[in-house]
Amino acid sequence: MSVQPASATAHIPSNTSGEELITNETRKEATQIVYAIVENQRGVLHRISGMFRAKGFNITSISIGGTLAPDMARMTLTPKGDEQSLKLLVKQLEKMIDVIEVGVISQSESIARELALVKFETHDYKSRNAILDISNQLGAKAVDIAKDSLVVEYSATPEEIDAFITRTSKSGVVSEIVRTGLTALKRGLQ
Repeated sequence: MSVQPASATAHIPSNTSGEELITNETRKEATQIVYAIVENQRGVLHRISGMFRAKGFNITSISIGGTLAPDMARMTLTPKGDEQSLKLLVKQLEKMIDVIEVGVISQSESIARELALVKFETHDYKSRNAILDISNQLGAKAVDIAKDSLVVEYSATPEEIDAFITRTSKSGVVSEIVRTGLTALKRGLQ
């Protein structure tokens, strides 16, 4: 009988009445995006985020917005954790009264975007022009140009936004960043 160190195991709730023991080696990192169609009413985001907190879910990104139906909204969630935690998150969402539909889509079968506004300190034309050149190459656009600053809007995948920030920060000091969080749709009409 071998005994594993405490750091190599974790208890994860299962659908059974007991708990199952899973080693870190068998845990597979979740890469899916969760969406939920919810009733568009006061307090729904608070109730759902309260459920996340109570159940200990770690969400790296959450966005919510209207749909074609004015009485519904669509939430897009990027969970952090393993596939077992993702399944549990979906089951908990399905139980909520305000939730009409819950689904999971893989990143490969979706179109996922995030919007970032990045403010740069630009004290000379050389740095400003370098940032504008990179922005134009990547499809970002300047939305505010002041004497000593520049604000660029960029809609892309989170990885592309990270790369944009890294690349442009060599030409000007990044003074502020605001990001909307990921939003996604399935490809095609499936």
